[in-house]
Amino acid sequence: MTTTEAPATPDVRRQVATARTRHALSRVLVTLARSIAIFAPVFLVATFVTFALRSLSGLSPARIQLGEEATPEPGARVEALWGLDRPFLVQYGDGLGGILHGQLGTSWTNGADISTLIGLGLGVSLSVATFALLIGVVAGFTLGTVAALRRSTWVDRAITGFVTVISVMPAFVVGIVLVAVFAVGLHVFPSAGYVPAAQGFGPWLAHITLPAVALSFDVVADVARQLRSSLVAAYRENYVTGAVVRGLSPRRIFFGHVLRNGLGPALATLGLKFPTLVGASVVTEWIFGLQGFGRFANDSAQAGDVPAVQGVLVVSIVLVVAFNLIVNLVLARVTPASQRGV
Repeated sequence: MTTTEAPATPDVRRQVATARTRHALSRVLVTLARSIAIFAPVFLVATFVTFALRSLSGLSPARIQLGEEATPEPGARVEALWGLDRPFLVQYGDGLGGILHGQLGTSWTNGADISTLIGLGLGVSLSVATFALLIGVVAGFTLGTVAALRRSTWVDRAITGFVTVISVMPAFVVGIVLVAVFAVGLHVFPSAGYVPAAQGFGPWLAHITLPAVALSFDVVADVARQLRSSLVAAYRENYVTGAVVRGLSPRRIFFGHVLRNGLGPALATLGLKFPTLVGASVVTEWIFGLQGFGRFANDSAQAGDVPAVQGVLVVSIVLVVAFNLIVNLVLARVTPASQRGV
């Protein structure tokens, strides 16, 4: 006597879908909780260190506004005006409260609001960094995937050699070459300047293309190498052998098993790349005449504007944590190990 399994009723299917939704939501909440648990102490320690910069550096607004030859009395009055005559912990508490309300203080050099100054430069840098990351992801994933699928062939060796070459090319050298070829020689892109996206998508894209390409080489190289290595390693796993034995098509094996299990290292690489692109683009911004976040940080440090440097560090910390949170959420969604709770 044989029995047949009854087809799933709509209620059963609904229960299964609800269980899957709850499981996915629980993974997101666990990832958020872990990120917050890491972010809170890191943020407190980092902000404490940044607020200790003034005491450690010996800089003061009096030296900037009155000059090196200022007498102690006017200098003390200037410091009292800025609230620097209070105990350090009081200053830190007030500053931390301002940060939590989105207020990063006032610049020593020009008295402008630091949040506004950073916002202007950050918009430029985020535009370039986001486009550079997009170029790096698309090109890196393409090269890494092709190299893995054609492993141990001349295609694999050619891609590996190309990736090795671009990984050692400094962004400022690439930027100069791009300006000489595409801006000065071919007149395809503007050589410098920035146009906000609100003034037109075409001009905005044209002005950020060359600096984004110059910054993207390192991302392309790292993503391609990581993805190629992880995909080749995934092809050697037993579950791929089992899929071949079961007669699954190469396309289904790649997308259903190899790619999902090999994405982890490449995605994890991106968690560090985006903040690096935003903060380390100062030379590229000089080459292309961009008043971005990196250039603002460099100018503030050279001027001894401690509140501005503190604001730059705080924003950098938030960028690192926020982007890594996004990467962790993507990893929890697409990688099988994360979905199993591994």
